[in-house]
Amino acid sequence: MRRERKSAISRRDPSRIIGVMKIMRLRELFIGVCCFGLLISPSVKSAGVFLSANESETNVQTFAANGVVRAINTDARTVLIQHGAISNYMSAMTMPFKVKDTKALAALQAGDEISFQLHVTETESWVDQFSKIGTVSLKENKSPDQPVLETQIVRAKNPLLEYKFTNELGRAVSLSDFRGQALAITFFYTRCPLPDYCPRLSKNFQEASQKLESLPGAPAHWHFLSFSFDPEFDTPAVLKAYGESYQYDPKHWSFLTGPPDKIAELARQSDVKYESDGGLINHNFRTLIVDAGGHLQMIFPTSGDLSDEIAAEIVKAAVVTNQPAPR
Repeated sequence: MRRERKSAISRRDPSRIIGVMKIMRLRELFIGVCCFGLLISPSVKSAGVFLSANESETNVQTFAANGVVRAINTDARTVLIQHGAISNYMSAMTMPFKVKDTKALAALQAGDEISFQLHVTETESWVDQFSKIGTVSLKENKSPDQPVLETQIVRAKNPLLEYKFTNELGRAVSLSDFRGQALAITFFYTRCPLPDYCPRLSKNFQEASQKLESLPGAPAHWHFLSFSFDPEFDTPAVLKAYGESYQYDPKHWSFLTGPPDKIAELARQSDVKYESDGGLINHNFRTLIVDAGGHLQMIFPTSGDLSDEIAAEIVKAAVVTNQPAPR
């Protein structure tokens, strides 16, 4: 089956998207509504294929979709679907979708061609209403080599320690600039359309930042680093507008971009797997906590609401007494 590779989202002008984000931010300030599609045109919310009740009443958008089941993970409550373009929401790609009722997965198997419904709120997404419409033959894919997770991301001899990435302010920034600070590191991209994926990772950092700043006796030496694996689109200007939509404080949170090969190497060392697909990006989740001595302390391999856990780990990471590894 030939998948659609062109994405309307990927053809949008970044400057236009920044303007849309600023409008959204003003709307949030005045009417208290948190819009999740920060980098998607407003038409996404108004022109979608709604199958549910009015969004203003239910706060749920529902889209009709078709695709092919690639894999099922009952334990994780997910189904991997290679789907076609979802009208007015997202382009064709392959990604894992969450389900609320795992019983619905019992009737599915890899190779099933299905129709289904995608439900999206400000904070989560899920699929249901599966209907089998055919069967396709799946080509056997050879598994790529598994990367080896580095046990010390900012180890002294790691060349990425000194490499100058670019932050949302257009400034050169290296990991070594944060030596002696507790770090939380994650990977994302601003065009991610599902609220419980990249937007949730950013929301975690936003909420954890607020918790740390309001905590009595909170540590002062900590920083959050959000690396984009969409450097072609996520320019410093786009990253800055995105950060502002999360009320970020540049003293404690940076959004970073850089050459694709450098981002890919840092992601590999962090056990982050990703691939471009029709203007969007398939990826797994990793939020890493690095202590003040430069040692990997904790890995969160999911999205979800982790703000309390991240804040608690940063407090522990900041009081590590061992000295940073020698340069």
